[in-house]
Amino acid sequence: MKIEEVKSTVRTQRIAAHSHVKGLGLDENGAALQSAAGLVGQKAAREAAGIVVDLIKSKKMAGRALLLAGPPGTGKTAIALAIAQELGNKVPFCPMVGSEVFSNEIKKTEVLMENFRRSIGLRIRETKEVYEGEVTELTPVESENPMGGYGKTISNVVIGLKTAKGTKQLKLDPSIFDALQKEKVDVGDVIYIEANSGAVKRQGRSDTFATEFDLETEEYVPLPKGDVHKKKEVIQDVTLHDLDVANARPQGGQDVLSMMGQLMKPKKTEITDKLRMEINKVVNKYIDQGIAELVPGVLFIDEIHMLDLETFTYLHKSLESPIAPIVIFATNRGRCVIRGTTDIVSPHGIPLDLLDRLLIIRTLLYSTADMEQIIKLRAQTEGLQLEETAFGRLSEIGTSSTLRYAVQLLTPAHQMCKVNGRNQITKDDIEDVHSLFLDAKRSSKHLSEKNNKFML
Repeated sequence: MKIEEVKSTVRTQRIAAHSHVKGLGLDENGAALQSAAGLVGQKAAREAAGIVVDLIKSKKMAGRALLLAGPPGTGKTAIALAIAQELGNKVPFCPMVGSEVFSNEIKKTEVLMENFRRSIGLRIRETKEVYEGEVTELTPVESENPMGGYGKTISNVVIGLKTAKGTKQLKLDPSIFDALQKEKVDVGDVIYIEANSGAVKRQGRSDTFATEFDLETEEYVPLPKGDVHKKKEVIQDVTLHDLDVANARPQGGQDVLSMMGQLMKPKKTEITDKLRMEINKVVNKYIDQGIAELVPGVLFIDEIHMLDLETFTYLHKSLESPIAPIVIFATNRGRCVIRGTTDIVSPHGIPLDLLDRLLIIRTLLYSTADMEQIIKLRAQTEGLQLEETAFGRLSEIGTSSTLRYAVQLLTPAHQMCKVNGRNQITKDDIEDVHSLFLDAKRSSKHLSEKNNKFML
């Protein structure tokens, strides 16, 4: 399969716990503001992350790794996601958890390699003959089914395209109508259709439809200039994993035996090293010709201590590869035994030879004032109203237990105040839910006191 025919499979990640994080919150000099872009405190860690973002943007960080180390609930994942926000959606960002490698379907090293290649983008530039404009008309023309029967088939589709210079009406093949439906094209959208392949790309909604009070998360684009029929430089972003999957998928026939064969195959199959090497050769050829550009992205591995010695060794080798992304690790462990061994103790559960390669960013426990600011941010994000005394009590609870536990009390406290016919959460609501639910420390204390009552 040709590279230009491959479609991106990158999915938009929505992590509710960190939906308030919009960036690192740095000023123009790279200094961290106390509270900005959804992050509070951790100034040294955020400033260090800002330097890493600059290195990534200047393409001087490829093949290197970063470790975010600190106690639970100190903003490690939030900082990693803030780095992703700062880089923008053009740089691939692939998050995973260390325990994901332990799968029954494929090898541990294969899971790592798959995510490595998900984190490396390829930006392809090609000059193509296209029809581009704002859709003014979209009419499928039906005709009698040539095979007989009562149903009708779409014989062609009439589409009107408008640019700043003029308009054009096209009569296109019915297969184009399927492509238009897949892209969810509607009247008022700006699209282009490739003249040779018939591929359809929706660029966004025409900005003439944008209003001051529009609440939709729609991307608005200006009306294209020039003629409808033109030559245009088309930029396509895919990852190396997209290329692997597209070429590994069997291009079987439509007969019954081929379809049955595809159904009988396991859902997840490994991509061979031979195939990857062939794809790398084609990619390098495209880069040498100036058609494509490699975009090293970010692979974020949370709970890195969950990996074992075998996967650490593979990681070490992969980081030295000429095609490698920027890898960010995160852990909340101190000195512990490396998984896959019985007696090798190492800082953060990471072998010393790999640890020696890492830039380490330390995150510290939040102060009571920082916790109060974070809880206010979360309440604002979730649309909750709290009294000042309730914020103070939650920050005290967070200091004595954990920030995560304090934040988790917001939703049940809101439910409690709704039951009592109020819209604003009070200190009493916080006390009520705090007495109903246990945090990890109180639960552990209860277990130690009543240990003989539990089954072994």
